[in-house]
This record gives sequence, C-alpha cells and structure tokens, in this order.
Amino acid sequence: MNQSKTVLLLFFITIIFASSCQKEAESNLTLFSEQIPQDSALIFGEGIISKENFEFAITFSPEMDELFYTSRKPEGANEIITMQYKNGQWSNPSPVFFKAEVGWDFEPHINPTGDKLYFGSIRPHLDTLKPRALYQWYAEKSDHGWSTPKPIEKNFEDRFMMYLTTSKNGNLYFTSQEEEDEMEDGGIYYSINENGQYNKVKKLGDEVNFDGKWIAHPYIAPDESYLIYDGESESGFGENDLYISFNQNGNWTKAVNMGPKVNTPLTEMCASVSPDGQYLFFHRGDDETGDIYWIDFIRLKKDLLSQSK
Repeated sequence: MNQSKTVLLLFFITIIFASSCQKEAESNLTLFSEQIPQDSALIFGEGIISKENFEFAITFSPEMDELFYTSRKPEGANEIITMQYKNGQWSNPSPVFFKAEVGWDFEPHINPTGDKLYFGSIRPHLDTLKPRALYQWYAEKSDHGWSTPKPIEKNFEDRFMMYLTTSKNGNLYFTSQEEEDEMEDGGIYYSINENGQYNKVKKLGDEVNFDGKWIAHPYIAPDESYLIYDGESESGFGENDLYISFNQNGNWTKAVNMGPKVNTPLTEMCASVSPDGQYLFFHRGDDETGDIYWIDFIRLKKDLLSQSK
C-alpha cells in the first residue's frame, strides 16, 4: 500500500473512531428521545421522565450516569425522582431513598465535582417534629452511595433559600430575599466559598436582578462564566422567561432574554445545563402541568453571547 492510500485509510479510521466515541458519549442521554434537539426545544424523556405530572429541575452527575428531577402529581406534593445508567440502559424512575416522610422535597442539584447533592425541603428540621419553612439540605457521595441528608451550614439557617446551585469552586448561587421583603421582592443571591467557609450573603446587581416582578432559579456555570435564571418582565414572551448573563472580566452583563427558541407564552423556569455543556434543560408549562425540555446549548450560547456585547 502506497503512502497516500495509507494516509487516506488512517483518515477514515479516525473519522469513524471519532464518530463512534461521540455516539457513545451521548448515548446515555439520547436513549431518552428519538429526536435530538438542535435549533428548537423538545420534550425530554417523553413518557419516561416528562409524563402527566408537573416535572421540573433536572440535574445530572458529572459522568451523566445518574440523574435527579422533581415531579409533582396533580394536586400532589413535590418529590425527587432518580434514575441510574448501568449496563447500557437507564433504570426505571423511582423516588429517592431519602424521600421525606413528612413534608416534601424538590429542586435537586448535583455540584460540578459530583460529591454533593443539594435540594430544598420542608421536612422536619433538626429537633423539630413539624415541617418548617423551606430549607436547603444536602447528601454526600462516597463509594457506598449517597449519605443521609443533613441541613446546610448553620450560617444559612435563618435565611430563605431556594434553587441552590454551585460552581466548581464551591460558591453558592440561589434565590433569596431579605426578611422584611415580600416574596416578589426576592432575587438572585450568592455566597463565596473561602477554604470551606462561606462569607456574607450578597445580592447580585441590577444587571441580573433587573426590574421584574419575579427573578429566581439561578443556574451557575461550573466556571462561573454565565448565569441562567428566570423572571417575569413586561417585555418578555410570556408568563415567565429564561434569561442569561455572562461574566466578563468579573462583571455580569445585562440580562439577555434567551429568545423564542426557548421562551414561549407559557412559563419557562428552573434551567440547568448538562455537565458536558451540550444541552440546556428547563421546565415549560402552566400552573397545572408542564414538562422538562432540552435544546442544543452550544450554538444557542454563542448567539446569546454575541447579543450581550
């Protein structure tokens, strides 16, 4: 075989191998849908995850071999559902082992390093016997699986916190409000991790917390390069839209509406991004029903970044 034929053969082998690796890397998510989203959002896991219930707030392990999401039956309570990917297939959806016996749990988030699972709950707290106000809990991952959950650090115990997500360096981003504020006066807050200790909680600026009726549910990128959240605005597409802000040299850009590929006259909320950065996940629905949707995030983010400049 001459040199040119050898080079050509190696080229085709490389292409086939790369395509095979890409297919294998995506297979654990693409098993949920025959169609893979690109320029328009599609229901994720229709009939498996997105069913007749109200589903929202999905999160994945870094290896994308475990997932958690919130499901609420009609006139029922929130509960966290989990699935695991083993031997080439996903397990059936089932409630988490730590399901609250009193109260309910919702909005799980696995941190970027995969060793903590955060979630909100109104289960009994510490030495109380009755459910208390919404509070953040977390379980820790070891070789033996997830631990029994415990409440988040004590310096947050008197603060309202919802939809907590974390960056790779451990910084916390969440929905909150000051004690004297009404619920609609809430917004996006954060706390910096300094050697395992969290400093004073601060509210992000007006670039993120724009003048809207409701700003909530922040998803922070692992490297803190962008923040996705939802809010109500008279200039939006519907009841509640998804927005994105980019971190440029330590400053957050003005909120950019994520546009008609994502937002509709319905409510869009509770965003997250797959650990490989490929797909954006979010809830779309009304007050009674709704599903989890997904869309190609790489090309969408590129377009939105150009709009923010």
